[in-house]
Amino acid sequence: MRSPQVDRAPREIIATPVVKWVGGKTKLLPELLARMPKTFGRYYEPFIGGAAMFFKLAPERAVIADVNPDLVSLYQSIARDPNAVIKKLAHHREEHDETHYYATREKWNQSHMQWSAAERAATFIYLNKTCFNGLWRVNRSGGFNVPIGRYTDPPICVPDALRAASKVLARADIRHADYATAIDDAKPGDFLYFDPPYDPINATSSFTSYTVGDFGTDEQKALAATAKQLIDRGCKVMLSNNDTPLVRSLYKGLKMDKVKCSRAINSNAAKRGEIDELVITGGY
Repeated sequence: MRSPQVDRAPREIIATPVVKWVGGKTKLLPELLARMPKTFGRYYEPFIGGAAMFFKLAPERAVIADVNPDLVSLYQSIARDPNAVIKKLAHHREEHDETHYYATREKWNQSHMQWSAAERAATFIYLNKTCFNGLWRVNRSGGFNVPIGRYTDPPICVPDALRAASKVLARADIRHADYATAIDDAKPGDFLYFDPPYDPINATSSFTSYTVGDFGTDEQKALAATAKQLIDRGCKVMLSNNDTPLVRSLYKGLKMDKVKCSRAINSNAAKRGEIDELVITGGY
């Protein structure tokens, strides 16, 4: 006797990062979530990057921002019209090979090219998913210069994932701004998570070339001062960074927890593995 058929609602797809990002927080999420405030107002993440923390929280009210204009435009495009991005990505998936990759990279770097928002967003995702190690790196002129990666079947176009991301992004205020500008309207009770370019643990470990410009010692000092001002304002603040003498000195007086996090990218394969990071909290 055949069992009665049961109607089941389609399983909701949980939003996850749509791009690979050096320094992404997917592996650190358990440590971050364990140290979050129990309640908060609006959520701010002004170094959004791959947005692992944002997608995990899926907040009802959020401000996310970055100084990388293409990354911000990507998130705005997915929020506004994911189907248009999916359509353009499907074309890249069909055409993908080494010739298509380098032709697309060359086109990306031609400043005179006219792009629709969806086309540029899809091209960003395509290059990110097929380049070496998902390493988004630009030179001093702002040109994307990463070679093709060695992948058998890269996940170039995953429609369900993009639509799930769109639902969460559509609720957010997505800003192209530096962190100080992006968080200027934060109010008491709001929760801000800062994931800046990390202070290097040695002279050869620094990587801040997501955009033209650097995030050096002076920038780290300015960020620490901003974090303390926010706490004085009544905000709840969390930061992550490498466990270095500079970082410990800048955030003295705040709660600092040393955690282990694995690193997948290093020019020396022997140096890939766990390193010490700090999760810094204050205001709660």
